[in-house]
Amino acid sequence: MNTFADSVAAAGHLVVSGDPVLLAIVGRSLAVSATACLLACGFGLLLGAWLAVSRFGGRGLLLTLLNTLLALPSVVVGLVIYLLLSRSGPLGFLGWLFSFKAMVLAQTILVLPVVTALTRQTIDDADRAHGEQFRSLGAGAFARALLLVWDERYALVTVVIAAFGRAVSEVGAVMIVGGNIDGFTRVMTTAIALETSKGDLPLALALGLVLLGVVLVLNLAIAALRGWRERVDGGAADASAVRRLEVAS
Repeated sequence: MNTFADSVAAAGHLVVSGDPVLLAIVGRSLAVSATACLLACGFGLLLGAWLAVSRFGGRGLLLTLLNTLLALPSVVVGLVIYLLLSRSGPLGFLGWLFSFKAMVLAQTILVLPVVTALTRQTIDDADRAHGEQFRSLGAGAFARALLLVWDERYALVTVVIAAFGRAVSEVGAVMIVGGNIDGFTRVMTTAIALETSKGDLPLALALGLVLLGVVLVLNLAIAALRGWRERVDGGAADASAVRRLEVAS
């Protein structure tokens, strides 16, 4: 390919024709990120909600550490996991290095602070707004956390979508622990880096287009969810106002 236009045209053809190599890489990438996001959200939502409603010594320091982990470099995560899973490492007996499981573990650790911190902030704001009502009814910290998670479920869906976007666009950690092995651990981001270095620009561009498409869909989903929630909340507020007027009259 001698021109950028030729590369873009070839990339578009790969996407439209459903190239098997392209689809395999995309499917593997989505599977890794979805699994990691599921694991991180399962633990991070509960931990973030508990941190929002609990008060204990050292909480401020823990929150500072959590916020610091939001900027945790992915290559550092990859290096630590590599050392843990290497043959001489403490988890070497698992045999996970350069495998699907190692990539899931790396992305889970990267996404977990994001889910926990955003959930903590969301539930903390909700607790300040109407947590007193739950406390007056005798709800303990854990019960209050669960109730607030349910109340803020639509906002937390946005957190989950954002976490998936963070996972699917990650490259450093999965490159280190996955090895970028063709047919086994090659995902979209690592394949883009490899194919660009090899000069196979059409495949790299095709993967880039798909990755951008995934990110675009995630942002559209967040926007749609936010708009739908605003309409629902607005409708509920209008109905409540009508009921108050009826009672007053």
